[in-house]
Amino acid sequence: MNNLNKNRGHDVSLKTVWLVVFFAVLIWSGIAPKNYFTWALEVAPALIGLGILAATYQKFTLSRLTYFLILLHCVVLMIGGHYTYAEVPLFDTVANWFGWERNHYDKLGHFVQGFVPACIARELLLRLNVVKNERWLLVFVMSVCLAFSAFYELIEWWIALVVGSDAESFLGTQGYVWDTQSDMFMALIGSAVFLSFFRKWQDVSIQKSTK
Repeated sequence: MNNLNKNRGHDVSLKTVWLVVFFAVLIWSGIAPKNYFTWALEVAPALIGLGILAATYQKFTLSRLTYFLILLHCVVLMIGGHYTYAEVPLFDTVANWFGWERNHYDKLGHFVQGFVPACIARELLLRLNVVKNERWLLVFVMSVCLAFSAFYELIEWWIALVVGSDAESFLGTQGYVWDTQSDMFMALIGSAVFLSFFRKWQDVSIQKSTK
């Protein structure tokens, strides 16, 4: 009983920290962003994710690792929303160091877009017993991540059709003709990296969260 109460207290503390970090970065992100329309588009997925987590927390609590990575993804989105993905200062500096012609923060964003969904998809597929064979599990997770990335690119396309040139900052192509394809490829790499190096860590995290 004591251990159970300690775990519950620890989870409450972690939830509080999670929410404090989320809203602190959200508020910072929303203070004088580069463009409020672009900010709203970039931050919307984080707010939708928050709503889903809040609605499912009691019925299906995820592992601590998954919650941490979701928060990380939200922070990446909020930073991109504040500066726009093409103008994050740190990555401008990195581009100058390496002589790159473009800011690559969007590629980091799409890498995370594969890395974090891989964590979410794998945990759901494991805990719901959707796929039991480990090799097929890897295939399913990577397929889900690639499909998610492709669907996001479709959303970008639809928004661009509706709002026209006002969506340029949201798209963040920076004149790169293969931007869509490279974005999906980075998401695929992100999912592969998670599955290659973080599966055991996730298994331990899941075991602790489901005791």
